[in-house]
Amino acid sequence: METRTVADIVREVTDISDEHFRQAVDVQKETREPLAQVLANMGLISEKEKARILGRQWGIPFVDLAERQLDRELLKTIPLHMMQRWKAVPVDRNGPRLVVAMVNPLDVYAIDQMRLVAGMDIESVIATAEEINAALGQSMSAREEIGATLQEMSEELGADTSDIQVEANPDADEEVSLDQLREMMEDAPVVRLANLIIRQAVRDKASDIHIQPELNRVRVRYRDDGVLHDAMTVPKKAQAPLISRLKVMADLDIAEKRAPQDGRMSLRVAGGEYDFRVSTNPGVNGEKVVMRILDKRGVQARLDQLGISAVIMDEFESLVRRSYGIITVTGPTGSGKSTTLYSVLNTLNSPEKNILTIEDPVEYQLTGLTQTQVNQRAGVTFASALRTFLRQDPDIILVGEIRDPETALIATEAALTGHLVFSTLHTNDAPTAVARLIEMGIEPFLIASSVIGILAQRLVRVICADCKESYTPPVEAFRRLNLAMDLESVTFYRGKGCDRCRQTGYRGRTGVFELMVISDHLRELILRKAPTHEIRQAALESGMITLRQDAMQKILEGVTTMEEALRVVYAG
Repeated sequence: METRTVADIVREVTDISDEHFRQAVDVQKETREPLAQVLANMGLISEKEKARILGRQWGIPFVDLAERQLDRELLKTIPLHMMQRWKAVPVDRNGPRLVVAMVNPLDVYAIDQMRLVAGMDIESVIATAEEINAALGQSMSAREEIGATLQEMSEELGADTSDIQVEANPDADEEVSLDQLREMMEDAPVVRLANLIIRQAVRDKASDIHIQPELNRVRVRYRDDGVLHDAMTVPKKAQAPLISRLKVMADLDIAEKRAPQDGRMSLRVAGGEYDFRVSTNPGVNGEKVVMRILDKRGVQARLDQLGISAVIMDEFESLVRRSYGIITVTGPTGSGKSTTLYSVLNTLNSPEKNILTIEDPVEYQLTGLTQTQVNQRAGVTFASALRTFLRQDPDIILVGEIRDPETALIATEAALTGHLVFSTLHTNDAPTAVARLIEMGIEPFLIASSVIGILAQRLVRVICADCKESYTPPVEAFRRLNLAMDLESVTFYRGKGCDRCRQTGYRGRTGVFELMVISDHLRELILRKAPTHEIRQAALESGMITLRQDAMQKILEGVTTMEEALRVVYAG
């Protein structure tokens, strides 16, 4: 029988190029990690492809949990905390054996422990951590655990909300002494509730957690796919200990309630390492806490997974392969700029390249890069770090954001001296970025000589594949989009709403893009400080696809809905 190598298996499962495969092998020689893990870290394969490769290496079947409806009775055979600890979930019975999907199906100790509690032999199969966590999150046990914890807290605190009379006063909980507060926040229900709020947010793939005090309750909301939704309500009497518990976890001062505070914490949740950026803000009903969730495992998305159309991708890939120049990504906060830039760096990352980044903060850690975080107290700014980078023999530089004239000037100088520079700007579209740089005081001749491309982007929600249906949009939507087309020849889609998408009709997000490549004609316009509308018109004449055109293409392809495009791209 012919023995298959890892290379053979990788080529069976994926379609990566020989060049990318060789790059991964070079990285593996340094990291000593399994090749499948290296490929995933570099963003060359998905987590599902990694699991398939490892499964074939080990001779263990791969199970796609996204295509399975799990049996609630089977889930009861192994305690929740064990499934969370070992990232394992029962999926089937095979005669006298319990079939368990695991991230690490070779973990003999975990298999032995599950055999003891289940009273059955264990047959392990492999699945991705993401799908196992999703399966656990969909089981009612996690929600029931939250409900039980809230009930326990209500009983301990006597928190019958119908009897609570709370004045709209930011000092309402001042009656509780610091000693009492410290004692309350260490109670098991409060600790458990804080952990459950965080754990459920990670399972729901939320990007932010909002703990929002109101007159007689505390609302907990998650931002999922860019939209806030209510997750649970906490008794008002639990407000002080819960918020204090979160502040202690983020190393903030629990005695300071009148001034905003910012902190950070790192936690292991559902088998993954996460950073949480924590911000508090005093309000009339008490301190509001917002927590941004950052996956420390980094951005795994490849460029071709971001939703960039084939036409734009061809031009963008040719830009990022150049040896020098500035490429800026523009868009509002939360539009996916960092994800795009990290995906580019994953694509370009190789042992032959020296890649340096300065970020505020470092959101995701990437293997093989030197990442520096802005530290105002230590004198580390975007500008000062850039000056240092130029003495570090860089090939590629990432500047988290161009926000002041000094940083912009050094970035242009770096590009003009043979470096490829990536950065972000806060502008509404690609042509406006030129005016923004001129406003910062950068001479037009420097912009024309250094900037090679500007990518504007937004994120739109994707129609849920499990409840997708055709429909006819309202006439008003066509008016707002200024559409003139034969509606009978086009099929529009939306999500009806199901359990997989939590009745929203959407699951996941994708990008909408606008790429302006700086041509010779555009350089002439920039040199004479032409107004933005002239630059935009010239870019359109040279073939630039606008954000609205890309959004419309995704509507026609059934990727997103007209309502979603109106909300994100056409607003204003």
